[in-house]
Amino acid sequence: MKSTFTATFLLLTLTYFSSCNQKVKQDNTDNKDSLSLTSTPDDSLLNLIQKQTFRYFWEGAETTSGLARERIHIDGVYPLNDQHVITIGGSGFGLMGILVAMERQFITKEQGYERLTKTLDFLGKIERFHGAWAHWYDGTTGKAKPFSKNDNGGDLVETSFMAQALICIREYYKDGTDAEKSLASKADELWKGIDFDFYRNGKDVLSWHWSPTSEWEMNHPIKGYDECLITYVVAASSPTHAIPASTYHQGWARNGAIKTDAKKYGIPVLLKHNALENEVGPLFWEHYSYLGLNPNGLTDQYANYEDVTKNHVLINIEYAKLNPNKYVGYGPDKGWGLTASYSIDGYNAHHPDNDKSVISPTAALSSMPYTPKESMAFAKYAFSLGDKLWGEYGFYDAYSETENWFPQQYLAIDQGPIVVMIENYRSKLLWDLFMNAPDVQNGLKKLGFTTPYIK
Repeated sequence: MKSTFTATFLLLTLTYFSSCNQKVKQDNTDNKDSLSLTSTPDDSLLNLIQKQTFRYFWEGAETTSGLARERIHIDGVYPLNDQHVITIGGSGFGLMGILVAMERQFITKEQGYERLTKTLDFLGKIERFHGAWAHWYDGTTGKAKPFSKNDNGGDLVETSFMAQALICIREYYKDGTDAEKSLASKADELWKGIDFDFYRNGKDVLSWHWSPTSEWEMNHPIKGYDECLITYVVAASSPTHAIPASTYHQGWARNGAIKTDAKKYGIPVLLKHNALENEVGPLFWEHYSYLGLNPNGLTDQYANYEDVTKNHVLINIEYAKLNPNKYVGYGPDKGWGLTASYSIDGYNAHHPDNDKSVISPTAALSSMPYTPKESMAFAKYAFSLGDKLWGEYGFYDAYSETENWFPQQYLAIDQGPIVVMIENYRSKLLWDLFMNAPDVQNGLKKLGFTTPYIK
């Protein structure tokens, strides 16, 4: 395997870092398919990143369910014995990735249809909690696996990430063959079965968790701003169990207190982050909700989300430029992007005020639609680090040049946005599917959003 990776880096060096712009064909013996690099060097690089990363959700999927494993460690060491645990949110990202893979011809339409049928059948059989899925399941048994104490039931945020995927799947297949229309109907039924209104618990705010044994004891209201905007959008869009608009304004937007005049490195933050004063959160906040929700031209009474998303990324780029801790390999054309990932001290939600010298490739790569120049520069720099950072399922989850720390580990929630957000940059595939869905448009209008998708 290592010889294949080494050959890949030699190819990339010749293709991307030279002035030659010729047709190159890579024989990827690990994948048994060949990848034809026939367009511009940047297009070829994005093809390679998407295809290799997608393998996490294809060949690396849990075999019984076909869904995404929470984590894959190349060394096979799993201290928590959780190699069979599947993640609902990460699986939602992976299902969206299957749509990308079919369009990019990484897999055939038949293969994609078969896998999606298998996974949706599994999702329809496992235990749900007032329509919501748990955060984790044992893929071999289909039993919910507690994420933490009292978190052994419905996780509305993870469920919302899955809902985002189900809507895209429905829209992708709804005008197809009879078999494809049946799959679209299956996705629609699962989506409509989520009882968002129940998770209000009689209040004007959504609650993150409900447990069959301790009910609302987690007591975690979902308020902005963080990765959970999509939860309110799909909750308002539900044709069967919708929340009222007041829950968005009173709960998520904190009755208007979500707005802020704060700046970080002179860049407006616009919406108050769920962080300490003068801090911003990890970059995944600008990825998870926006795999389907297109922030470009999206506005409501609180913000222009094109600015919200891009400014958060620009803050990270400026921080890498300043590099106050003088970490190795930082810079706007080198390593940048701080988010939640594996870290030198376990797992950490990295951001400019919580920097452990750890760069997470998903942070910059999934920001491709917002900062394409800087994200592409990171991609090329990351490849220059060789097979210390590139493996069977794309770039490893995180690394630190300062600590010479390059663990060969992957997380589904970090790999998935890479495939999807790069595709949104290239073709807007998932954005167009989600934003053109009639129920989504109704929900956005209900909450007071405007977007070019609503005519």
